[in-house]
Amino acid sequence: MPKLTKRLVEAVEPEGKDVILRDSEIKGFLCKITPKGKRIYLLYYRTKAGRERKPVIGEHDILSCEEARVIAQEWRAEVARGGDPSADKHYVKSAPTVWVLSERYMEERKEHLKPRSYDEIERIWKKYINPEIGHLKLPAVSTQDIVKLHRAHAHHPYMANRILETLRSAFGHAIRAKIIRGENPTLHIAKYKEHKRERFLSTEEVLRLSGVLHSDEVTATEMPSVLQAIKLLLFTGCRLNEILTLQWPYVDFEHQCLRLPDSKTGAKTVYLCPPAREILSAIKREQDEVRKAKNSAKESDQEEMEEEKNDYVIVGRHHGHLINLQKPWRRIRKKAGLDDLRLHDLRHSFASVGTASGLSLPIIGALLGHKHAATTQRYAHLLGDPLKEAAGIIGKRIATSFTPRSEVIEEDNVVVLREKAK
Repeated sequence: MPKLTKRLVEAVEPEGKDVILRDSEIKGFLCKITPKGKRIYLLYYRTKAGRERKPVIGEHDILSCEEARVIAQEWRAEVARGGDPSADKHYVKSAPTVWVLSERYMEERKEHLKPRSYDEIERIWKKYINPEIGHLKLPAVSTQDIVKLHRAHAHHPYMANRILETLRSAFGHAIRAKIIRGENPTLHIAKYKEHKRERFLSTEEVLRLSGVLHSDEVTATEMPSVLQAIKLLLFTGCRLNEILTLQWPYVDFEHQCLRLPDSKTGAKTVYLCPPAREILSAIKREQDEVRKAKNSAKESDQEEMEEEKNDYVIVGRHHGHLINLQKPWRRIRKKAGLDDLRLHDLRHSFASVGTASGLSLPIIGALLGHKHAATTQRYAHLLGDPLKEAAGIIGKRIATSFTPRSEVIEEDNVVVLREKAK
C-alpha cells in the first residue's frame, strides 16, 4: 500500500469495476478510479457514533494529489475532535440561499411590520442585497462578504446601516429557526456613524413659505389639499403619512386633538394648536359644502351619493387621500427660496420652536409622539437660552441661603454675593 502520488494515480488503468488506491500515510485517504477513467479522492472514516462515512474530497482533474492530501488531513483532525465533515458537506449543499432566506424572512415578518416598513425592507432585499449575495448558500456567507456589501454603500451611511440591520435580523431569524447553525456573520460589523440632518425654519423663512402658500391659494396654482397638508405639517409636527392618511373620525374637535389609531410608534394623540384647529375647521366646512352640492344633484341615486363619501381630510384628485406631495412641494419650496428644505424638516421646525420657547424635551417628545427620549435629544442644543434662564433661577435660590455671612444683591438680573460687614 504505497503513498498516493500524482504519478501513481495517473499510472493505474481503469478496469471493469472501481479500482481503490489506499494511501499509506493518512488512514482512510483513498483514490477511486472508475471504469470510465474518473479519478476521485475520498476519505473513509467512522464518526464517534460509529457511523461509516466516505465523503468525496474532489476529482483529480480539479485537485492535485497533494491538495487532496491536505484536505484529508484537515478532515481527519476534525473527526478526531468529534466532527463529521460528511454531514457538514451535506448541510452546506442542502442549505438555502440568501435569496430563499429573504423570501422566508419577509413572509414570517409580514404580520409584525407596518406596511411602509415592510415595503422598505422588501426594497432593500431586492435592490441592494439579493443582486450581490442572493446566490450564496447561507453557510457560505462570511463576515467578509457582508463587510464588502456594507462598505459598497459607505457613501450613504444611512442605507448601508439599514442593509446591515436587515441582514443581521434575517440571519438571527435563520439561526433561531435552525435553518442554519453557528454564529451570526453580521455580529461584529460596526455601523457607520449617521449624521442626523437638523434643518429648521427661521422666522424669516417661515414668512417666505407662508407668502408662497398664500399666493398659491389665491391664484389656485396648487391643489387646495396640497396647501392644507403643508400647513398642517407645520402646525402639528406630524409625520407626512400621518397627515396624508388622516381621517375625520380621528379628529376630536371637542378635545382639540387628533386621535391616531396607528403611527410609526403606535396609537398616538396629537394636541392641536389654534391655527391647526382653524385649518381643520376650514377644510371641514369646505368639504361639507362640496359634498352637499354634489349630493343635492344626485338625490335620486343613493348609490352615487355613497360614492361621494370620503373620510380623508387631505383628499386626492380621485376617491381617497392625496398620495404624492413631493412634486408640488418642490415647486413651492423653490418659489420660497428653500431648495434644501424637506417636508420632514417642517416637523423639526415645530420641535425647534417649542424648544426655543422653553418647553422641556420630554414635553416636546410627547407632542411629537417619540417613543424613546433619545430621539428628542437631538433638539437639546436648542435649549441654550431657556437653560441659561433656568440656571439663573437656581443660582438665585441657592445664593439666598448660601451663608449668613453673605448678603444677596441683584444687579441687572445678576445675583452678586457680598461679604457682610463685621
